[in-house]
Formats: sequence, structure tokens, C-alpha cells
Amino acid sequence: MKDSSTIAPSTGPLVGVRVVEICNTFAGPACGRLLADFGADVIKIEPLEGDPVRQMSQFADGVSLQGASIQRGKRSLALNLKTAEGKQVLAELLLKADVLVENNRPGVMERLGFGYETLKKTNPGLVMVRISGYGQDGPYSARPGYGAICDAFAGVRELTGDPDRPPSRVALATTDYLTAVYSAFGTMLALFNRQRTGQGQMVDAALYEAAFSMMEGYVPAFEKLGYVPMRQGPNLPNVAPNSLYPTRDGYVLIAANNDATFERLAQAMDGVALLADKRFSSVRLRGENAQALDTLVSEWTVQYTGAEVEALLVKAAVPVSRVFTMADVFDDPHFSARQMLLDVDHPVLGTMKQAGIVPKLSATPGSVRHSGHEIGADSAQILAQELGYSADQINSFVSRGIVGMQP
Repeated sequence: MKDSSTIAPSTGPLVGVRVVEICNTFAGPACGRLLADFGADVIKIEPLEGDPVRQMSQFADGVSLQGASIQRGKRSLALNLKTAEGKQVLAELLLKADVLVENNRPGVMERLGFGYETLKKTNPGLVMVRISGYGQDGPYSARPGYGAICDAFAGVRELTGDPDRPPSRVALATTDYLTAVYSAFGTMLALFNRQRTGQGQMVDAALYEAAFSMMEGYVPAFEKLGYVPMRQGPNLPNVAPNSLYPTRDGYVLIAANNDATFERLAQAMDGVALLADKRFSSVRLRGENAQALDTLVSEWTVQYTGAEVEALLVKAAVPVSRVFTMADVFDDPHFSARQMLLDVDHPVLGTMKQAGIVPKLSATPGSVRHSGHEIGADSAQILAQELGYSADQINSFVSRGIVGMQP
């Protein structure tokens, strides 16, 4: 692997932390992937048929590219938790675990016998991270909820898209990934507190709350002013120029939010008249007259290509970017220089590009140790080395459908 050839796995700050992940699709597995990137030993428990994420996104030579990335750095134990023996194996693993990450609907872990109140009796230092649509309590806690559903519930979907069209969506699992970051942050807070107290705790991360946290500024605006935000298209409400502007070959985003930056933009546009126009003389007035200002900026940008506008405004120190496609990302030197496109070994594909590690730590950076393993690829190793099961016992588990192993 490109990155791990220069960064030893032992440099990760979470080396020595054992994580058990019982998650599916995006938010939970993304949280586990974050922890694995920084050195945690993440054992992914999945059903014998595997996490559904392995059947999503695009495929190359039969390999789920999404699965190979989001499961990277983890060990896979395929385990049938509908059997008594499967539950016993999980119980033994949790005795040695520092963190349990799960994203089942509230109540499922309790029915399996692995609720937090039960687990902390035998492992009081355990941090249990629980990811769900609506949280572990409240009148809606039992509802199923995916990121897109919780976008709508949190009010985020109502603000996405153009005002003259139905609410749109970003073609990404944005709320799932934001929740994964909050969940990993909560994990770190709980582990930090455990250093002082020796006690674990439960981290309750709700998808709708992660989405709603982005509505921070609109909460007091509604309470004090009755203000109900609406879709703004590419614009930033009450701030201009900060929008999408046409060029001869596409679009650019320009953000000149403060007085000094706006002055530099006006000079780059050779628009002395902009600086003399009283409508644009302050941040607040530019926000109130955003439509008129955006029209003037658009009339300037449309004379050039996106690359030409970008070059002019970069020189003027005005925040700007062309609207990149994935092809542009792969061709851009900054992504490469910042190691945001990693070449990771894969047993079938040879190597595959994966998104780099975020954030960058100067003293204890993370590393990608391997692509996501196939379903049950590590079952025998985990059962034998971590729990002391014999080969005969493991083979018996496999023959009776308790454990799955990669052929």
C-alpha cells in the first residue's frame, strides 16, 4: 500500500484499542473505518451473507468497490447471531473489547442479550456506540431511519435544491458520513473519560440529530423572528457574492464573503463601479442586494472559461473553484500531494484507488493497512487466536452454519 510503506501501522494513535463492529450499510461501517484508519483493531461481525453494503455501488471483477473501501483495515468474522453458539462467541469477544459500534434499530441488541446495561456488568470499561435514525429513546426511537429519511425529518432536505423545484438531494450519503464522524468523536470522548475514571459509557448518535446540527443558525432565527428558511439553489442566504456562476464551459463557485475579499474580487473584475455602488458597500447590504450583485458577477464570468476565472481569482486571493468532476479530481495535483488518492493493494484487483485519511495528524498519522476483506476472511484467525477455539471446534461451527469462512 502506498501510504503504509512510509507509515508503520504502530504509529496510529488507536493501536491497542479493540473495536467490535456490528453494523451495516454506511454510518456504522464508516465510523468503524475511521477508527481502523487510525490503528484500532476493528473486528467486523457480519451475517454469513455479509453486510448489504457489499452489494451496493459499482463492481469491478465482481468486487464491490464501496465495500472494499468502507471495510478497509477491518477483520471480518461472519457469525450467525441467531444461534446460541454465535451469541456466545460474540459475548467472549466483547469481554475483551474496548468499543462496540452498532447501528441496529433500538431494542435489537437488547433482544439479542447485548444491551448496554447487560454488557457493562461484565465489562464496565466498554464504550458502546449506538447509531440509529432517531436515537435510543423518544417517541420515534423505534422507527427505522436511513440518512435520507432523517435528512427530511431534520429539515435539511427542504433546504436542498432550487426554490422553484421539489427538494433535491446530494448524490452521497452525507448524513450517514456526518453521523459517522460524530460517532467517532463520541468514541474518543468516552475513551478519554475512561482514562480518568476507568468506566465506559454509551454514545447515542442519531442520524436526524447529526443532520439537524447543520441547522444551527436557523434555530434561534425561527424562535426570535419566525424565520423559516427555504431552498436557495446555489446561493448562501444573505451573503453575496457566494454562488455558482456560469463560464464559457461550465460553472465556478466564488465566495467573497467579507469586505476585503469583495474588494479584491471587484478589482479583478476591473469593476471600480462595484466599489462605488452603495448597494454593495457592506456585507449586510450585499446580502440584501444579492440578486443584482450575482447578475453582475455572472456577466463577468461568462466571458471566460472556468480555468481562466479560477486563475484570475486565485491570483487575486479570492476563494474560487471550478465545479470538479471525479475526472478533475484524479487529474488535480493537490489531491495527489495531500495523499487523498491512495493506491491500496487488493487480492483480486491488484491495486485500487481509495479516498485518503482524514484528518492529517503530524505525530500519529493513520494508515490503510489493507482493503476490506471478504466475508468471513478472518473468522478462523479470530476464533483461534483471540478466543482459543480449536480447529475441530471451528470446523464444527462452519458445518452447522454458526460461522462463515471465506473459501
